[in-house]
Amino acid sequence: MNYKRLIIWILVTAVLAFCVDMAAAQRSSRRNAVSLSDLSKSFQSLSETVGPAVVQIFAVGYGPPEGASKTASSLITKRRAGGSGVILHPDGYIVTNAHVVSDAKRVQVLLPTPTEDKRGAKSILKPEGERIGAQIIGIDRETDIAVLKVPRNDLPHLELGDSDELRPGQIVLAFGSPMGLQNSVSMGVVSAVARQLGPESPMIYIQTDASINPGNSGGPLVDVEGRVVGINTLIFSHAGGSEGIGFAAPSNIVRNIYNQFRSSGRVLRGHIGIHAQTITPTLAAGLGLNRDWGVICGDVYPGGPADAAGLKVGDIILTLDGKPMENGRQLDVNLYRRPIGGKVTLDIDRNGQRLALDVTVIERADDQTQFSDLVKPSENLIPKLGILCLDIDQSIRRHLPNLRADYGVLVAARSADAPALSDRLRAGDIIYTMNSTRITDLKTIRDAAAKLKPGDAVVCQVERNGRLMYVSFEIDL
Repeated sequence: MNYKRLIIWILVTAVLAFCVDMAAAQRSSRRNAVSLSDLSKSFQSLSETVGPAVVQIFAVGYGPPEGASKTASSLITKRRAGGSGVILHPDGYIVTNAHVVSDAKRVQVLLPTPTEDKRGAKSILKPEGERIGAQIIGIDRETDIAVLKVPRNDLPHLELGDSDELRPGQIVLAFGSPMGLQNSVSMGVVSAVARQLGPESPMIYIQTDASINPGNSGGPLVDVEGRVVGINTLIFSHAGGSEGIGFAAPSNIVRNIYNQFRSSGRVLRGHIGIHAQTITPTLAAGLGLNRDWGVICGDVYPGGPADAAGLKVGDIILTLDGKPMENGRQLDVNLYRRPIGGKVTLDIDRNGQRLALDVTVIERADDQTQFSDLVKPSENLIPKLGILCLDIDQSIRRHLPNLRADYGVLVAARSADAPALSDRLRAGDIIYTMNSTRITDLKTIRDAAAKLKPGDAVVCQVERNGRLMYVSFEIDL
């Protein structure tokens, strides 16, 4: 009898234990369901916050047809491009990629419709939105960043985050209009935080597996707090679609470009007169360095600030103002943001000896092709000279301080069929005279060129990189 009671007690205990386990499992399942539901609602709320500040961009320009031969160079066709952008200021300042608008003569922005309509009801299918014209404030090809302005106030906008705080594995969301599909969102993680596409690439990127496709260019990459940590820029793809390898310009680089365009209309970059190179294992092995990463000084420009401070070729740069330097681009980017005329402190390793040098920051020379976007072939082309010129008005003179004269024209670009000879006029040249004729504006150089015949000699007095010189050549047949 006691034996039967023992068996019954064991069975009852097992059933009770099973019931307790089932109840615990159900509670755990409910908690997990609640956690997933909360996560889903968080991403939904984040999308509703970010979406109204993401815009679609349409650009129209003119140029030779794709794949056209030189014999068809006179043909002009309309070119259309599209991409995305993000509003960073309620007064209509928008950041996008430079390649989206770089060749555009007309840019329009499609502002998204509000999430709720005027009746307060939510609609799955919303109207397209408002399409308005946009002004290009500035284009920076080195970082592939452009700033636009639309004539609106009180627009929804996002804040720039700190891309230096990003870590691999961090959740991010990519917003934009892939393939023209307005206001799409995809989720992924940060794959790498400072990816160079080449050993000495002039740009570093955030790598992410969040889906980025054609049309996403210029859209924001945001963290879970809704802060913009990058601007979607490009993808690696064999088939033209997303393969989980996307790249975004870091927000700290974007902030520098954006603020400078807003304040002065141009980008000033500081430098100290060196060529900083990233140390690779191969380079370290060949030079017998005690480290296979970091920054080495590949060149010190004679007469520059670094030369004056005592920096030498082969010095390993350890820190900049106490911040460890891991690659050459990191050093360049950090110098860009330093005030012109200020000083930075470099900790260096010279053959095992540690030194600290104070170096003055000076302005890096501007890209001489920066004015090419301002020209129109119909207005600025001087065919016989093979150049496109601009009058030097106040807006251009602001970017060209300390000119040697208060007249002249600026060579903004060379025409596509101009001879590729080093003794010809170059972008950035200021033409003061041509065959002793004083050149004051586009009309005077156009009139002077009209008198030239094939084989005639041309001698122009130009200012190039602050120096006066004569440039001579003959008119082609």
